[in-house]
Amino acid sequence: MKVHELINELSNYDSDLEVHFSYNYGDHWRTIVAPAVTEVEDGKVTYSDYHQMDALVTDNEEDDNIESDDTDRRVVVLS
Repeated sequence: MKVHELINELSNYDSDLEVHFSYNYGDHWRTIVAPAVTEVEDGKVTYSDYHQMDALVTDNEEDDNIESDDTDRRVVVLS
């Protein structure tokens, strides 16, 4: 989804509603959780073979699984 598509989608809702992001928690019951979005920021993602999806590229030296490379893409991150 592009930023202009998100803006278009959000324009159909009451501007006073809270915004949440849902995902499968990964527990035994496959619970779908929906924490509130508290930050909107720019970021960088790259495809992670291990996770089989995009992963956020960070400057965290402890995260050896996600390496920055020439396939990194700039994105807007909701968290």
